[in-house]
Amino acid sequence: MSRIAPVISSNLDAKTATTLTQVKASIGVVPNLFATLAHAPVALDGFLSLSKTLSRGRLLARQREILALAAGQENECQYCLSAHTASAKAAGVSEADALKARGGNGEDPFERALASFAKKVVHQRGHVADEDIENARKAGIDDGLMMEVIANIALNTLTNYANELARTEIDFPVVEVKL
Repeated sequence: MSRIAPVISSNLDAKTATTLTQVKASIGVVPNLFATLAHAPVALDGFLSLSKTLSRGRLLARQREILALAAGQENECQYCLSAHTASAKAAGVSEADALKARGGNGEDPFERALASFAKKVVHQRGHVADEDIENARKAGIDDGLMMEVIANIALNTLTNYANELARTEIDFPVVEVKL
């Protein structure tokens, strides 16, 4: 059971109601995460703004989903793992590749490096070794992409922590945290 339930649309201010209506128009539903973040409209707006900004970065949607899966696994967020397994599929990531990304692996060397690097950054809270930076660079993750990875991790950590705090009810096909 949720500790913080999603907002009820009849209790929303006009701006937040409009934001959630736009979310529904864009993706077809208002996921429980979005309706839970709406308790603090600034949190919802910040999440949506950063998400939109990152979609214009150098990382492809598929690669952003791989990062989300790696971060979600490292942070043990079942809601995000379930949501991003579904959205990764829409971005062309197979179930097998999604599972590999969660473990910091993958068939594609660049995507494997992204997942592995992201897991290290999350696990070590940014305190990665020089060797990890060098390995990322050798795999094609330049300094700009490292910062973009960090921004994606920040976005996903926001949702991981929000969902864990709220115990958001999963409204996607459920994926278990354990690999």
